[in-house]
Amino acid sequence: MLTVSGTAYADSTGTAISTSSVQMYGLIGMYVDNSKLSTTRASTVQAAGGGLTTSYWGIRGREDIGGGTAVIFALESFFRPNTGQMGRNTTDGLFSRNAYVGLTGRYGTFKLGEQTNPTYINQQLVNPFGSSVVFSPLIVQSYTAAYNNTQIGDTVWQNAVEYVTPDYSGLTGTVIYGVSSTTGHQGKDNLGLHLTYRNGPLTAVFSAQRDRTAAIAPSTGQYLYLAGFAYDAKFAKVYAAAQTTSNNDVETGSHTYELGLSVPVTPSTAILAEWARTKHSAPLDRSNVRNTGTVAYDYILSKRTQVYVVYSYDKLTDNPSGSTYGVGLQHTF
Repeated sequence: MLTVSGTAYADSTGTAISTSSVQMYGLIGMYVDNSKLSTTRASTVQAAGGGLTTSYWGIRGREDIGGGTAVIFALESFFRPNTGQMGRNTTDGLFSRNAYVGLTGRYGTFKLGEQTNPTYINQQLVNPFGSSVVFSPLIVQSYTAAYNNTQIGDTVWQNAVEYVTPDYSGLTGTVIYGVSSTTGHQGKDNLGLHLTYRNGPLTAVFSAQRDRTAAIAPSTGQYLYLAGFAYDAKFAKVYAAAQTTSNNDVETGSHTYELGLSVPVTPSTAILAEWARTKHSAPLDRSNVRNTGTVAYDYILSKRTQVYVVYSYDKLTDNPSGSTYGVGLQHTF
């Protein structure tokens, strides 16, 4: 992480009344795996970017303007280290991870611009594989198309206005509103209400969101509810979550249940395990159930670098099971 700081200006006596800082930071990850999902005919060997966390780099800044208030901003870009290309895919813009400006102080934080969806942040807190769109059963069943994702929309909301309350003994609340950029879609904007509690060994989350701008016909949008917790008992950390979705104007939805475990083996190694079960509800007896489980051995090489080996199991109703084996390396900077 590279940090540049300085005094922005001073009063007539020469006393500094505003300071600023800018940081450049990021994460780069690569993995190699032999992957076969329940819905694929044959396994595929691939070297890909990301793994436990999608690779990105960013610049963030802060200027203290007095009275305990500061102006903040962040510009963050996904990238694919296996090809050197920008974004998670060809449709991502330059700063597709975060691009916002805002104010933070004693009354909370207010941000304007493209921002990470707080539902996705809360999901990360209640599973041992965090933000992984490759290996976390809860995350892949929510967002990844190859796993028949239950959640419409992205992990990032565009044209968003967000307010985060101050911390009240570990409890924070977040309201996010995403304005539709499609002509004629006024009143079809996104809305999210979120609670996050972190105090001592306990983390608990609740999210409720209405996502309309990414709806696919004939649905006009979707409601999602998430509740979960994580508890660190020192010898092990346990995770659990329940999530439900309901698509508007069509009789489809889902119920997802997730359990996870992180067990430290030594000060620098841990075993991670997670299982998610999703029932997709649909009319005319077209419901199905998907079970996905992942176990990994994680080794912390240094404060900023880790390596891991991973195995995933996947099974969809009326399909053969699938297995994925992989190894990965991740480094923060």
